[in-house]
Amino acid sequence: MQNVIAVIWDFDKTLIPEYMQKPIFEQYGVDGRVFWSEVDGLEERYHEQGITVFRDIAYLNHLITYAQTGIMPNLNNRMLAKLGRKLVFYSGMPDFMAELKRSIEQHPDFKRYEISVEHYIVSNGLAAMIRGSAVSGYVDGIWGCEFIENPLPPGYLQQSPSGDAPDPVISQIAYAIDNTTKTRAIFEINKGTNKWPLINVNASIAPAKRRVPFQNMIYVADGPSDVPVFSLVKERGGKTYAVYRSGSAQELQQVDTLLRNGRVDAYGEANYESGTQTYMWLMLQAEKVAQRIVEAREIAVKTIVFGPPVHL
Repeated sequence: MQNVIAVIWDFDKTLIPEYMQKPIFEQYGVDGRVFWSEVDGLEERYHEQGITVFRDIAYLNHLITYAQTGIMPNLNNRMLAKLGRKLVFYSGMPDFMAELKRSIEQHPDFKRYEISVEHYIVSNGLAAMIRGSAVSGYVDGIWGCEFIENPLPPGYLQQSPSGDAPDPVISQIAYAIDNTTKTRAIFEINKGTNKWPLINVNASIAPAKRRVPFQNMIYVADGPSDVPVFSLVKERGGKTYAVYRSGSAQELQQVDTLLRNGRVDAYGEANYESGTQTYMWLMLQAEKVAQRIVEAREIAVKTIVFGPPVHL
């Protein structure tokens, strides 16, 4: 029926003011500045060894190294979820998600056509931390980086399943999201593969049969790294919005450049409380999408009821 409105969120610097890894560093007494400096140097150091490193996931491997060498003991998915509870959100979050959803789904005109709102997070951060955070109960899906704790050994197909190690630590990357592959998540939402797993994201599906048309999407993020998704959603009829931290002239300039370059439709402070520009803009765009769905549905109903015009 294409009656779903998808509001898709970045995470770091969009929903929270800092990078989500901060509680990890605090838990283990690690200087985050040193960690990120090491991550920034990995590409060049490995290049000297003739090895090409994928920059966007280098930090994941470095976290694994910290865990495996004992600097971050017991760093596993359970610990990541626990640390996710410490994440502090921007004002108005996550209540704004519920309020936006309620404002559309309980509106009499929209309720008649069963229009619904779904919130999704697409982040190159850690999915386990997002699932452990205060926002997890408000979203319909999370795309993020995942770790394996106990890799399956050679010959595991011929072995009986065994219990996991009592104190596992992260040891392999299971799933990685980078700034470009975020667009794959958008297509999965578009085609409905996240709801209907039998559909392949690469399958050819007519636009009219896709679960969430691009024009039903609103994408909210903070920076230049989100340009691939900003471009995809905006070029195909969706709405894009950039946020910046209040008081940060650098972040304001960053999102203003995105607007001038045609990457976003608008921008505002990362404050989701009632009455703020960001609150009102997102509410307005969701209402516009819902109204367009209603109008399209009413035209379709009239066509069915009255049929095409005929000669008398």
